[in-house]
Amino acid sequence: MSDAQKHQQCTEQFISLANSMKEDGYDIKLVSAALMSASGIYATYSVAGNEGGLNPSGVDKLVDVYRKSLENIQAVKKAKAEQADKERS
Repeated sequence: MSDAQKHQQCTEQFISLANSMKEDGYDIKLVSAALMSASGIYATYSVAGNEGGLNPSGVDKLVDVYRKSLENIQAVKKAKAEQADKERS
């Protein structure tokens, strides 16, 4: 399995968990905020371990990674919407 496929599989598992929490009655904004917090905690752990933390430049780097990820997600969503519009025309 490629790294991209592994990434997609992990992403789908997180989305499935989030949807399960929503179905359990948690507000989607709360679920989203909790996932973001968990991601920040795990990202910090992946860089600094259990006892460490990020310095300001590390936080900036992580923010840049999140920004690029969100920008990529939005570009894919926009392209899919544009393709769907073309297919309807």
